[in-house]
Amino acid sequence: MRYYIRKLAFYAVALWAALTLNFFIPRLMPGNPVDTLMARLAQRGGSVDPSVRRSYELLLGTRTQEPLVDQYLSYLVNLVRGDLGISVSVYPTPAAEVIRESLPWTIVLVGIATLLSFLIGVTLGMLVGWKRGTWLDSLVPATTVLAAVPYFWLALILVAVFGSALQWFPLLGGYDVILDPGWSPEFIGSAIYHGTLPALTIVISSVGGWLLGMRNMMVSTVDEDYVLTARAKGLRERRIMTHYAARNAVLPSVAGFAISLGFVVAGSIITEQVFSYPGIGGKLLQAVQNNDYALMQGIFLVITVAVLGANLVVDLLYGLIDPRTRTGA
Repeated sequence: MRYYIRKLAFYAVALWAALTLNFFIPRLMPGNPVDTLMARLAQRGGSVDPSVRRSYELLLGTRTQEPLVDQYLSYLVNLVRGDLGISVSVYPTPAAEVIRESLPWTIVLVGIATLLSFLIGVTLGMLVGWKRGTWLDSLVPATTVLAAVPYFWLALILVAVFGSALQWFPLLGGYDVILDPGWSPEFIGSAIYHGTLPALTIVISSVGGWLLGMRNMMVSTVDEDYVLTARAKGLRERRIMTHYAARNAVLPSVAGFAISLGFVVAGSIITEQVFSYPGIGGKLLQAVQNNDYALMQGIFLVITVAVLGANLVVDLLYGLIDPRTRTGA
């Protein structure tokens, strides 16, 4: 029990530290969202007197005249209430609504792509590690090269080949704009169709890391005593590979997969930009470009909670699986 209390206390402190950094880092950037809105208003011929500026400051929660400590305390109180503020990028939409609309797109796209890359990479790594020294070893350098290819370059190639030249997939967007978003078969089919190329980009770029990690663990595992004992018993090679070698070799990959799920909500900014995909990554870039404190803080908050939550789950599961972690052995 003491182990779990320590872990929960650690992650509570980590969450507070992340929230504090989430407040201060955007404010170290030059400019502020009020200046952005005032500039837009001036371009449209609107009034830019001090009263208008004060109204924007109250609306956005960036009261620059107040001490930073007071702003920080107000920020924490608003977080407890679930109020993330008003987004400047898509003014006057609340930041929470912007995140709520874009987050499902990223979770579905990056989540499914991460799961596929994990399953494909671990399966191939199991086979390559079990059959080391054969032609399957050629998969390692091939996938490693693909993993080293920059995201944007690979995405542009897929767009040029499959989107522009062959016209198998659409070039931009997350769904057909003539359809109303919903759970209709037409909309779901359109979303899958538009998300195929972005997902393929993520899978191709990620599968090499999973393959290499699983392959190296398999090479170490096949020489263990329990594998030799299984062979001495006359068990089939396939059963030894899956139930003995792979079952133990996959543990580090499972831990890495659980942690990578925490980063799913961060999206893939470059991939989403290339494909104009309506995910959280594109909204984060838009928020940075517009000094949108509220949206930046909201997105960072979601990412922080997801990553810390995934790490906490992994730590707690390891405490159940391996008692030595609870005693510090």
